[in-house]
Amino acid sequence: MTDKTKRIFICGSALHGQPDHKNLGEAKLLKSAKTLPIYRLHAAGNGWHPAIYEIGEDGISIPGEVYEISHTQYEHLLVNEPPNMYPGDIKLEDGEVLTAILYPRELIEHYQWPDISAFGGWAAYKKSNPI
Repeated sequence: MTDKTKRIFICGSALHGQPDHKNLGEAKLLKSAKTLPIYRLHAAGNGWHPAIYEIGEDGISIPGEVYEISHTQYEHLLVNEPPNMYPGDIKLEDGEVLTAILYPRELIEHYQWPDISAFGGWAAYKKSNPI
């Protein structure tokens, strides 16, 4: 990582093989990774996008990918995220803390979006429930 790049954790629709992967541009895939089991995963807006938040207990470990991305690519990624999503820290099982795109728990509960944590990740959910 340099002053011109940052490392991010991707665990949703921008994963390799998912429809929004193109939003990562020329980002470099560094490794597969998992979060600590302190998050919940929901299907926002009738399953069109993942929504994750930290819960502390009764959470799951969310699989994803770590990318090195330029600051320009990062800004492009953020601009193309749905409303209300925001960058925040996420804790990986190897102890690394990276930026990920999160969703406010209050809105998930307000809209009563389904908890899809039992699927074990966004790609597994989409494979079982293609929309």
